[in-house]
Amino acid sequence: MPIIFISAKSEEVDKVLGLKLGADDFILKPFGVREVLARIRAVTRRYMARDRQQATQKPFRMDDLDILPAELRARRGDQIVDLSLRDVKILQLLHRMRGQVVGRDTMFDECWGLSHVANSRTLDQHISQLRKRIEQDSSQPRIIRTVHGVGYRYEGT
Repeated sequence: MPIIFISAKSEEVDKVLGLKLGADDFILKPFGVREVLARIRAVTRRYMARDRQQATQKPFRMDDLDILPAELRARRGDQIVDLSLRDVKILQLLHRMRGQVVGRDTMFDECWGLSHVANSRTLDQHISQLRKRIEQDSSQPRIIRTVHGVGYRYEGT
């Protein structure tokens, strides 16, 4: 999560302390709205680029589905499925942990980020929507299987 400090403190030591505490940017009062918006866009661009770079890895296969992380897509024969960055992260995690149960907390930490407040419905709804797009029959999933009360698993082929 990007952090931007807005402060009336203008001493160099205050700026340095803010950046050491984890700020991605430091804006001094008074400031203009356009400046704040430009800085928010700049910080967001940096974070988005980093997330895309993390997802840019080699293609991999899950069941009969080819996952293409660099394209944010999956392919089953001639069918193309558009994926979000989070979809790719979920599939990469399940593929990497193939055969093992991936707990809800692990999935939130790795796919949503440590700062995200875990909400079971958020995860369930996201997995449900992802299944509708990637499974041949979402009522009988072969790629993302539910392990009730624990999390999800990809058995692998």
